Amino acid sequence: MPVKKSDLYSSLWASCDQLRGGMDASQYKDYVLFMLFIKYISDKYGDSDDFAPPVVIPKGAGFKDMIALKGKSDIGDRINTQIIQPLINANSRLARSDFPDFNDPNKLGEGKDMVERLTNLIAIFQKPELDFSKNRADNDDILGDAYEYLMRHFASESGKSKGQFYTPSEVSRIMAKVIGIGPHNTKASTTAYDPTCGSGSLLLKVAAEAGKHISLEGQEKDVTTAGLARMNMILHDFPTANILSGNTLSDPKFKDGEQLRAYDYVVANPPFSDKAWSTGITLGKDTFQRFTWGEPPAKQGDYAYLLHILRSLKSKGKGACILPHGVLFRGNAEAVIRQQLVRSGFLKGIIGLPANLFYGTGIPACILVIDKENAQARKGIFMIDASKGFMKDGPKNRLREQDLHKIVDTFTRSDESDPRYARMVPVAEIADPKNDYNLNLPRYIDSTEPEDLQDIDGHLRGGIPERDIDAFGAFWKIMPGLRATLFEKFNRPGYSALKLPIAEVKPAIFSHPEFTAFTTKAKKLFTKWQAASVPLLKGFTQGGHPKPLIGTISEDLLATFKTAPLLDAYDVYQHLMDYWAETMQDDCYLIAADGWEAKTYRLLETDKKGKTKDKGWACDLVPKGLIVARYFAKQQAAIEAQQAALEATTASLAELEEEHGGEGGLLFEALDEKGSLTKGSVKSRLSAAQEGGIDVAEAGEIPLLNKWLKLSAEETDLKRALREAETALDLLAYKKYPQLSPAEIQTLVVDDKWLTTLAAAVQGELDRVSQTLTGRIRQLAERYATPLPQLTDEVATLAARVDAHLKKMGAVWK
Repeated sequence: MPVKKSDLYSSLWASCDQLRGGMDASQYKDYVLFMLFIKYISDKYGDSDDFAPPVVIPKGAGFKDMIALKGKSDIGDRINTQIIQPLINANSRLARSDFPDFNDPNKLGEGKDMVERLTNLIAIFQKPELDFSKNRADNDDILGDAYEYLMRHFASESGKSKGQFYTPSEVSRIMAKVIGIGPHNTKASTTAYDPTCGSGSLLLKVAAEAGKHISLEGQEKDVTTAGLARMNMILHDFPTANILSGNTLSDPKFKDGEQLRAYDYVVANPPFSDKAWSTGITLGKDTFQRFTWGEPPAKQGDYAYLLHILRSLKSKGKGACILPHGVLFRGNAEAVIRQQLVRSGFLKGIIGLPANLFYGTGIPACILVIDKENAQARKGIFMIDASKGFMKDGPKNRLREQDLHKIVDTFTRSDESDPRYARMVPVAEIADPKNDYNLNLPRYIDSTEPEDLQDIDGHLRGGIPERDIDAFGAFWKIMPGLRATLFEKFNRPGYSALKLPIAEVKPAIFSHPEFTAFTTKAKKLFTKWQAASVPLLKGFTQGGHPKPLIGTISEDLLATFKTAPLLDAYDVYQHLMDYWAETMQDDCYLIAADGWEAKTYRLLETDKKGKTKDKGWACDLVPKGLIVARYFAKQQAAIEAQQAALEATTASLAELEEEHGGEGGLLFEALDEKGSLTKGSVKSRLSAAQEGGIDVAEAGEIPLLNKWLKLSAEETDLKRALREAETALDLLAYKKYPQLSPAEIQTLVVDDKWLTTLAAAVQGELDRVSQTLTGRIRQLAERYATPLPQLTDEVATLAARVDAHLKKMGAVWK
């Protein structure tokens, strides 16, 4: 049975999590990630005949040698001395502090418990699907992605203060993109630096955007986390990245002489509001002159890290830093520094993020984008309030692909088309005394939803306020005739009335020629994208790279639908990205591994007693339903007809039992001891009734018993026939797979599976447009349907009626 990429990650996590026992996730991750690391370097460099491989694996210190230690009573000590120590001795970039102690009884348990836990841990990484010895690691990022996946899960489980080693990858990607790094402006000597690098994910995202091997340097205070970062670099094929341990503010490791080293790009996610930032620093005597704009407050270290970043940038350097929102508006010492920052022109932009994105804190944060190039000429700061765009992901919030893309597009194009989302704010406005260099985003961007105002005059005298109808201006611009079809002038200016009954509004919208023209145009855009994408999708072959493929077709889809009125192109794009994550990605990895082959496999299930049951078969790339729909539609239609006949017979039988099976009913005497009608109990009653004649049987009972038996026999026959037909179809479909040509498989996968699903998603977006309009019109029509005078009259009529009833009953209540 093939292992999907997505399943590989989740099964790896599940296996590791199961072994964790009572150990804290923040500690256990070190053992798991080391195992992944040793497996990767053993597979990739173990048999290397390079003169100087990036990682040297001494004889006897590879993953195979770890396997030989399984079950040994001193397994922990031998991993430390025979595997880890020789690796450190042979590789100057690796240090003992990078790796956990595999002989620590406090974490791994004593004696037998430790042996069992470590043996099982090694076994997880022996899975055949984790074999990267055949150079798969060169062109596949499954290992790097698995590391990232485990990192995210460990971060989410590590508790409040211990998840800070990991920046969510979506945020890292935004930062890497907004600093403007790319293949067009980088070379091998381009430098990128992270002063608080954690596990290194931010630096790696910058390198990924650069598209080539640039120089990466990072510093991390926690020695174990620095080790994770070094391993992460090697896993992502950046073995020369330089990660050093130490406190960046008090003991910066990257210097040129006595000055801080300056870089082309700097990215960071420092600890929020670090209360101990000044430990080891003599304030007023900072040799690196980082605090010339002012000293940050003793208990708020945010600006200390930002000022360090500014000092670490070259004269045209660019950077991005994640900081809590407080840095935008807090007063006193921070207000002084903030004023200098704004006036320097270095602050290019501010991106406000949703709350609860980061591990270890729920507070909202923002990205400050720094650009020293052309700083003197900069006349404003580009601000984005992206706090509303996210999805729930367990206890945390998470940016969707569309949120990430919208932020980056808006920022790189300085797009001000939606003032409730983004604005270029002039420095003069920020410096105005009413703002006084306060950068809090709500001062400049009002992202609140407009209030749905109730119209008093409409409630009193009826009519739908035209202000509410005008709010759908984007619709009427595309469909001006539709407004005239739906609304007419009311008895006074500023109000309209619905021309049709509410129930007829939706059909009127759907059948209107202007709405039809709108949907036709949107479908043509999808067809245009499809025509451009099909050759790429069908041209994807064994050994292909899935990530560039989705990159190309998703960007094309977004660009295509940007021209579609009323539709949000980012929503359409998200459908593709969701489907990629759920299905297409796994399909593409299967094709990359095996080519256009539709392999079936048996579904085997083992019970608690170890017995294996065959539960049928499946094919991941081409599910059975696709084969049936394309090649055996006639047989499927016949089965559906049989199912309908069976359902009708079962319903007739149930109706008969309900009507006559209760106490006093004609079938009551035929019930068995459990109170059910069975073939045996009905036949027995029929036999007694026929023999006893009118003394036993009631009038009409015998025909009913015969009717029940006839329907029951019909139901049994239909069930058997249906089973036989389904078995025959199952066999036909199963036998079809080996006969399929690669071209037929491409048609089934690309046309019938992928594109059909995506076309349905686009149709769903079109339906949403009509539902938005229909729902609002219904709401407004119902809101103002009954004016106050009419309500008063109705109340008076009902009150008079109640009074009349009370009078008749002789009750007086007034």
